[in-house]
Amino acid sequence: MTSVLDLIGNTPLVEVTRIDRGPCRLFLKLESANPSGSLKDRPARTMIEAAEADGRLKSGGTIVEATAGNTGLGLALVGGRKGYRTLLVVPDKMAREKVLHAKAMGAEVVTTRSDVGKGHPDYYQDLAEAIARRTPGAFFVNQFANPANPQAHETTTGPEILRQMDGEVDVIVVGVGSGGTLTGVGRFMRRASPKTAMILADPEGSVLAPYVETGRMVPAGSWAVEGIGEDFVPPNADLGLLSQAFAIPDAESFACARDLLRAEGVLAGSSSGTLLAAALRYCRAQATPKRVVSLVCDSGAKYLSKVFNPIFLAQEGWSHPDRHGTVRDVVVSRYSEGTAVVVRPEDNLRTVFARMRSADVSHVPVVDASGHVVGLVDESDVLAALITARDDPNAAFARPVEEVMVTRLETISADAPIADLLPLFRKDYVAIVMDGDQFLGVATRLDLINYFRIAI
Repeated sequence: MTSVLDLIGNTPLVEVTRIDRGPCRLFLKLESANPSGSLKDRPARTMIEAAEADGRLKSGGTIVEATAGNTGLGLALVGGRKGYRTLLVVPDKMAREKVLHAKAMGAEVVTTRSDVGKGHPDYYQDLAEAIARRTPGAFFVNQFANPANPQAHETTTGPEILRQMDGEVDVIVVGVGSGGTLTGVGRFMRRASPKTAMILADPEGSVLAPYVETGRMVPAGSWAVEGIGEDFVPPNADLGLLSQAFAIPDAESFACARDLLRAEGVLAGSSSGTLLAAALRYCRAQATPKRVVSLVCDSGAKYLSKVFNPIFLAQEGWSHPDRHGTVRDVVVSRYSEGTAVVVRPEDNLRTVFARMRSADVSHVPVVDASGHVVGLVDESDVLAALITARDDPNAAFARPVEEVMVTRLETISADAPIADLLPLFRKDYVAIVMDGDQFLGVATRLDLINYFRIAI
């Protein structure tokens, strides 16, 4: 091999053995083993090479694309090796890890709104197309309608699956983002293995599963899973290849991704959780054995701040579904058990700042050795100490917390009604929430807003 691009494709296939699959055998193709960590490396290379061949992309040109992340990473990988500039337009719900990965490979990233639909100038596809029109030498990839996208899967992914399964595949479960995987693999199987059924795994809120099941377009909702699900039918998505569709809630998708890691040791992303959830629903409903294949679309390393972050799960209301209208509900929207950030009175301000920065919080309770809350320190306290000792910031950072913390605390019972928080917030207090005599966490205005967001 002469290049990292030679490592694209020929990914391994593993069998799921430690999760209940009913009477079926379930296999996962680990597309996370591709160089940038996802199956999108395949169409990225094919689309760039096709544009080079027909002259749409010339030396010194710019690759422009709208992406939920993985296609962009694949384009940055391939484009970077070939010397092109890569500019990606991404929705603002995209995981931070993917944005950082793309930038680290040299891509330029433009973030836009995820709450608008096709036809709006800020919609990520419309914005990418507009940027391409005004950029000299730009090639707008348009994975949603580019025929080289499904071609990549028709010529590589589909044949690999059939070969690795020794020619015996009853069902393949896929998701649809751009439609390339469904259409490419589906076309190949229709020709090479007509008995193989294609099944759609779709996030709840996407229009695709309802359309497959009923033939009617429904209003699009919202979903947290990245990379699959749409508010329109992409031109590249041949939904006629599908025999069935499952709509999977976000909470189930995220839980399946975590179960896959714990049970099988496979670190997979949120869309892979959707595919696994649909595959398991299908398998468990069968009366006779079937050989089922699905995909690990990308690595879960790209979603450590979401899928595998207990605080994010709690903020979305998935860890604590039962709500009673008490202050406890507001606190668990930020904290999962045991994760409240605290400092000791003897800790210095450097420690306080490090914990604020790593946990992305502005207030830190001060807890003594017996577990009692004795103070509160916030970013203004740290800043005041630094300004006072501006000639010697090291000395300021070395000061113990007990010298600068606020000791007049406003505590509130975790079982108090949520309305009891409002008088504290009107006085600009941060509420110290106690569960009996045990510190549970702090409650801020932002926590209360997040609580109401989840409740809607």
